[in-house]
Amino acid sequence: MKIAASRIEAFLREPDVNCVLIYGPDRGLVRERARALALTVVENLNDPFRVSHLAGPAVKKDPALLADEAGALSLTGGRRVVRVEDAADGLTAAFKAYLRDNLPPVGNGGALIIAEAGELTTRSSLRRLFEQAKNAASVACYGDGADDLGRVIRQSLDGHGLSVEPDAMAYLKENLGADRLVSRTELEKLALYKGEPGTVSLEDAAACIGDSAATSLDRVVYAACGGDQRGLDLALGRVLGEGVHPVGILRAAARHLLRLHQTAGLMAKGQSADQAMRALRPPVIFFLRDPFRLQLRLWNTDRLARALDLVTEAELDCKTTGMPVDAVCGRALMRMAQAARAR
Repeated sequence: MKIAASRIEAFLREPDVNCVLIYGPDRGLVRERARALALTVVENLNDPFRVSHLAGPAVKKDPALLADEAGALSLTGGRRVVRVEDAADGLTAAFKAYLRDNLPPVGNGGALIIAEAGELTTRSSLRRLFEQAKNAASVACYGDGADDLGRVIRQSLDGHGLSVEPDAMAYLKENLGADRLVSRTELEKLALYKGEPGTVSLEDAAACIGDSAATSLDRVVYAACGGDQRGLDLALGRVLGEGVHPVGILRAAARHLLRLHQTAGLMAKGQSADQAMRALRPPVIFFLRDPFRLQLRLWNTDRLARALDLVTEAELDCKTTGMPVDAVCGRALMRMAQAARAR
């Protein structure tokens, strides 16, 4: 069965099946949810008697490993967890055989099997198997939306006695979220930067986050919207090399286009470029104001709307068509750069 996004958190606290596929482009979120699921069974994920790790290629080579590990008894008592890492379509036959022999929803009686996978398209045989099985479940992990990311930010910083100013929260939401693990790592770095309880300001967030994930994505979207095709090619290669998923890159481009659209709309009502830019939340960082102002001359609201349609369609293609996602993302951004350059 397919777990709807609204049910995921409740399911992770009380899973009602013993075989779960967790997949998606946000590998940090895949690992975080797999960990949360495993903790419903064991208190210590490093317990060698109750937690077993299987590599996907090993299960493909010897499908019996899955049933053997699931059926093994713990020497110290209690249920066991079997984590299958790097799961892919090559494991479909092994899981199909296992689920066939464990037909009823087995609840809390046996070992909990967690298969962890990267992005799986709608044509994936492994994904279809888990979505259609009555005694298994699939959980998708895509980049955090604004609400989820806000919760992650507050949760991470609350633990260090830190609150967040509204402008700083808006900045963090805009520049994090492509990967849950990266987001948490960046927030831990921000907490260390502050050093003591207090309030995170926009200046704090920009000083700490701006030199890594944010800056890399900024280079991509500013090159695309500024018509710098060579700069886009270099920046996109770097970001992909850092492990940022194309869906996260396209969402960063969409957020930037929306900010340009909002600013252009205010200018159409009579505000100056500087007045309209100051109205944005978060405000445009000082070292990006000149290129942002330039892009306002390259794009009007109609062309921005078409560019937004382009990146939205590209994100959908990444999730549904099975085409190489790097190529889909790169093509969409290059088309934006060409449109900006033509102006």
